[in-house]
Amino acid sequence: MNTQTNIRVFCVDDHPITREGIGAVIRNEADMLLVAEASNGREAIEAYRVHRPDVTLMDLKLPDISGIDAMIAIRTEFADARVIILTTFEGDAEIQRALNAGAQGYLLKSLSRRQLLDVIRNVHCGRKQIPPDVAIHLAEHMGKEPLTKREVDVLEKIAEGKRNSEIATLLFISEETVKGHIKHILGKLEAVDRTEAVAIGLRRGIIHL
Repeated sequence: MNTQTNIRVFCVDDHPITREGIGAVIRNEADMLLVAEASNGREAIEAYRVHRPDVTLMDLKLPDISGIDAMIAIRTEFADARVIILTTFEGDAEIQRALNAGAQGYLLKSLSRRQLLDVIRNVHCGRKQIPPDVAIHLAEHMGKEPLTKREVDVLEKIAEGKRNSEIATLLFISEETVKGHIKHILGKLEAVDRTEAVAIGLRRGIIHL
């Protein structure tokens, strides 16, 4: 078999079973070759430099740096890198962050073997791939005003159970400013209270515990 014509695939995931499963799927395809695996973001960056794969499957949640940060580092050095985010996270904020950072595709791990292979081939051909179920999550919140970086900081502190006075101290702002941020957060997320705002933030991938 002439491996020079194969799609060279690189798999980044911190779960050995996931890597083994993807590896088995790739090895079963006559037009694909698994060239490398990595279990964290820094390994991924180093391995990418060595192997220069055609398509990278990147988990979003890695033990050291996020998959998005690893992808940004790779694409900063290799602008033509084609990266598919493969994850269990389906929040629209997470999807948007990945796409803004240059991901060519965003797949949920619940997808079928055939879908995975089709997306790898399409991304290798230069096409972006956003499956319908992922596109629905994006469309649901399209056009809504996103939280600012400071509002996300405040929401994270609320999720940690911090009171307004504690948030003010931790973020070096006044308690009145904290209250103003919370008012904006509730409005943007269409939440009735702090608890619902945290639940929405977690579901949409705006914050993580």
